Amino acid sequence: MIGTVLSDRYRLEAKLGSGGMSTVYLARDEVLDRPVAVKLMHQEMTEHEDQLERFNQEARAVAKLSNPNIVAVIDAGEDGGRPYIVFEYVQGETLKQRISRVGALEATEALAYGVEVAQGLSVAHEREMVHRDVKPQNVLIDATGRAKLTDFGISRQLNDEGITATGKVLGTTDYVAPEQAMGKDVDTRSDIYSLGIVLYEMLTGDVPFEAENQIGVAMKHVNEELPDVQVRRPDISAASARVVDMATAKNPDDRYQTIDDMADDLQAALEVEAIRAGGATGEATSVLEAVPMPSRRLPSKQNSPWPAVVMLVIALVIAAGTAFVISQGGTGGGGAGAGSGAAGAGGNQVELSGSSDYDPEGDGTEHPEEAPFAIDEDATASVWTSETYQTATFEPKSGVGLWVDAGRPVSATALEILTPTPGWTLEVYGSNDPVPDAVADWTSLALVPQVSERQRVELITAGEQYQYYLVWATNPAETEDGYGVAISDVKLFE
Repeated sequence: MIGTVLSDRYRLEAKLGSGGMSTVYLARDEVLDRPVAVKLMHQEMTEHEDQLERFNQEARAVAKLSNPNIVAVIDAGEDGGRPYIVFEYVQGETLKQRISRVGALEATEALAYGVEVAQGLSVAHEREMVHRDVKPQNVLIDATGRAKLTDFGISRQLNDEGITATGKVLGTTDYVAPEQAMGKDVDTRSDIYSLGIVLYEMLTGDVPFEAENQIGVAMKHVNEELPDVQVRRPDISAASARVVDMATAKNPDDRYQTIDDMADDLQAALEVEAIRAGGATGEATSVLEAVPMPSRRLPSKQNSPWPAVVMLVIALVIAAGTAFVISQGGTGGGGAGAGSGAAGAGGNQVELSGSSDYDPEGDGTEHPEEAPFAIDEDATASVWTSETYQTATFEPKSGVGLWVDAGRPVSATALEILTPTPGWTLEVYGSNDPVPDAVADWTSLALVPQVSERQRVELITAGEQYQYYLVWATNPAETEDGYGVAISDVKLFE
């Protein structure tokens, strides 16, 4: 299928992963000239109506969800009788791959990922949708370190009879809730159990139960108590252990009753672990900074004086800074989860020799006098800004941006930007002399659907060297006056 163009638009470029129902490909959207992940149903599966309906259900389900912690559906269609779903392309690795690569995660990192998966599930649960297959294989860690939930292929509406026969078990047995393993009705608390098992694996480096076959594992979830997480991981706090225990209670009535309740205790446990560790790094720092102060609280069994805890957390977060620590590895990944690696925080910074605004599809200028501000090493006082737009798109243009000059051809490994207007879509491109007159003539190196205030992204250069690197913005952020993009600093690393 490599080289095939679906619906005259999506060119399949590489296989990312395959399952019993479908194969996921890295593809090029030839209309918008951007990388996407395409999940294409196997030809033989289209003959089974229930499988076909389940596949189509995934597109409908995820299309209703919009959250930074859920892999977004971009499009869906059919080509030659084979349905496909187009997802945003997530550059990074699955959470399962990360655990396999590094073993048990730092407590702050594990809890931060737990918070983000819980936030994604919260959006689904608000729409009365149960994921039913929460597992590390279905969590992607993007190049910024953010966790994104994917694969809603067997999700189900709570008010829907669904498309599966009574008593049929769906899900992965390593993470399956007891009621799900027994073929009983499931609800949002089943997802909470599965996330509790994922948290257990992140903290210990392994799943809690093993057996000769999947049925044996499933029955252990039904009948056996979870091994004590603090015995396997003695250094974690009681607050973290309590979250695991509460989430994985055998009886759904004894668990957290909502994913938001679990998220609150995950956030509180993250703060406790950050205090114990003397600070937080990477995604844990980002999650801590995003927790609204009024919602911060310790689990009910903790007795720490809260005012002192708040002040200590603030001090630790300030000391830690806002820099992301990106996990080491290669590249890859996609809507249904395959690939490995993310950029490291190291690398030698390239001394940039120039910068320029870039507006080839408009009037040719986007505040050119401000372009030098993006490379002047002043991250606060000077900012390059786009023009102000009145809609949440750059239409009829595909975007605006600026390029930086490395002074010589370099094989850059990462690019970092600071922006006071987070949330816009970032695409990074490379080129050599002369600077191309059209975006389509640049070479695509990276895509970030929603940028953070401090965004570091790994670049896929395949060893090629480029002198010019284009920071291209699409889907602008909302500002006080309308919509636009602002960049206060751009750094390049090799």
